[in-house]
Amino acid sequence: MNQSLEKAERIRACKNRRHVTLVTGYDYPTGRLLDEAGVDIVLVGDSVGMVLLGFPDTTHVTLDHMLHHVEAAARGVKNALLVGDMPIHTYDTVEDAVQSSRRLFQAGADAVKLEGGASQAEKIRAIVDSGIPVVGHIGLLPQKVLEEGGYKIKGKSSAEAEALVRDVKAVAEAGACAVVVEGVTPHAARQITVHSSIPTLGIGSGAHTCDGDVVVIHDLVGAFPWFVPAFVKPRADVAGSMTAAVKEWMKDSYTEPGSIKPS
Repeated sequence: MNQSLEKAERIRACKNRRHVTLVTGYDYPTGRLLDEAGVDIVLVGDSVGMVLLGFPDTTHVTLDHMLHHVEAAARGVKNALLVGDMPIHTYDTVEDAVQSSRRLFQAGADAVKLEGGASQAEKIRAIVDSGIPVVGHIGLLPQKVLEEGGYKIKGKSSAEAEALVRDVKAVAEAGACAVVVEGVTPHAARQITVHSSIPTLGIGSGAHTCDGDVVVIHDLVGAFPWFVPAFVKPRADVAGSMTAAVKEWMKDSYTEPGSIKPS
C-alpha cells in the first residue's frame, strides 16, 4: 500500500474513534504550518478562488489553478492527508473524473475531493479503483451557487434529510474515505453522521454534529476581513496585524525629502 492510501485508511479508521480536523491550505508555508500543528487533513480547496484569487465564487477556478496550488502545498505537507479539490466541469464524465484526479495526484495530492452524493458514486468508484483516495462532499455544493441562485442550507425537510442520508451511504459505498458535510441543518448533520460508515466532516452544519470539522484557514486566523462566515470564530487577527505592521514599517522607514546628504 502506498503512502497516500495509508493516510486515507488512517482517516477512515477514525470513524467512531476520534475527532478529525480538516483545514484549508493553499501554499507551501501554510501547508507546512498546518502539518506541523498536527492537522489531520489539509485541503487545497477551490475556495482558493475566493480567498486568494479574488473571484466572487468557486466556479471561476480551473484545474490549472488547482495544480499550481496543490504543487505548492505538497512541498510543505508530509504527514497530513493532502486533498486537492476538483474544480467545476473537471469531472463531468467518469473519464474526466479519472483524468483530472490523476493530474492532481501527480501534482502531489494524496486524495481528491468532488462535490455531490449518489449522482457521483460511479465517478468516485472509478477514481478509487484507479488507486487514488477520494473525499466526498454533500449538502450545500458551492459549485452549484449560480445554478441554485445562492448558498442555501440543505436538510430543512425530512425528504431532504433522507436524501442526504442516501447520499452519504452512496459516497461511502463507492469507496470514499471521508465526506465533507457542508451547510446542512444540525438535525440532518447528526442523521448523516449516524448513518455514515466513514468520518463526516462538518462545515456550517452545527457544532458537535459530525465526526470532524472543516475550516477555511483565512476565516480561522482572521486573514480575510471582508467576509467572515457567521459559524466561524476567528482565533487571530492576521489582517489587522499585517496592516499595523505595514503602517509601522512605513512610519519607521520614512525619510524627509532632501534629508539625505553626500557623505
